[in-house]
Amino acid sequence: MSIVHSTPISGAAGESGAQSGQLLGFTRSRAIFFLLFAAFVAISPLFLYPIFLMKVYCFIIFACAYNLLLGYTGLMSFGHAAFFGMGAYLCGYAATQWGLPFELSVLTGTIFAAFLGLFFGWVAIRRTGLYFAMITLALAQMVYFVAMQAPFTGGENGIQSVPRGTLLGLVDLSSNMALYWLMAVIVLAMLAFYNRIVHSPFGQVLRAIRNNPERAKSLGYDIDRFKLASFTISAAMAGFAASLKTVIFGIATLTDVSTVVSTEVVLINLVGGIGTIFGPVVGSYIILSLEHFLAPYGPWVLLIQGIVFMLFVLLFRQGLVGELQKKLRAHL
Repeated sequence: MSIVHSTPISGAAGESGAQSGQLLGFTRSRAIFFLLFAAFVAISPLFLYPIFLMKVYCFIIFACAYNLLLGYTGLMSFGHAAFFGMGAYLCGYAATQWGLPFELSVLTGTIFAAFLGLFFGWVAIRRTGLYFAMITLALAQMVYFVAMQAPFTGGENGIQSVPRGTLLGLVDLSSNMALYWLMAVIVLAMLAFYNRIVHSPFGQVLRAIRNNPERAKSLGYDIDRFKLASFTISAAMAGFAASLKTVIFGIATLTDVSTVVSTEVVLINLVGGIGTIFGPVVGSYIILSLEHFLAPYGPWVLLIQGIVFMLFVLLFRQGLVGELQKKLRAHL
């Protein structure tokens, strides 16, 4: 059975038809938000540190990867740090030990994370709900132990002095601004790619599985295969984000594979809006800004993050973007 089934889910065919004339699945409102974000990306280096912005862009890609799994497939994972961390390690190892160029190093981390996600997904999708989440957490803890003990990861020292290299042998990425403009193009392209997946026939089936898996199964969809595909794509995107982060900062450490990263990406999506296109963008800016600008206050950052988490759970249950969409629909 192919991944894209010919039988339409109720409402999916009409929505797909309505979007047939849209570029990459962007409606007018989403296109406006996308253009506003692109404009902000273009001018933000004038008043914000490019390294900080590039870190935000990496986490936007990572948060999109997680949102695809949680927001559109309905699978709660506590183990995405495994894909993020191992993608970072493999990219760093490929660059420092194998001498691979920038493009192949990032590709190595992405492919390894995808295969790791394929294995994790094959094991985990046999269960649902809390059991699925606990399996992913257990597998991620195993990966953390391997990363701490394996010689190639460097243990607590990590993989350091990862070279940035050049883009296609032409553009020297040691320049922060050159690397920034590359990251700007990448994050915009990945956001468009993520939007296209969500609003493709494949994405329609994922939402049907999230909303009513029994009905999707009764229509002939192999829901386990779709879940596994979603999990693998999500893992690959997480590995891609981590590989870029390794190149930007020149290091891959145990922090990248720790549970802190898994909880952080959940918080980003919660603040921005689970199951929205631009939720990961808004959430990444807010959470990483709190970490960056409140860093001088040390442990108080964790307290502030906890307060933010509680406020959004109690007052903004659909996240900032979700609540904004809800209010806009109510006034239209």
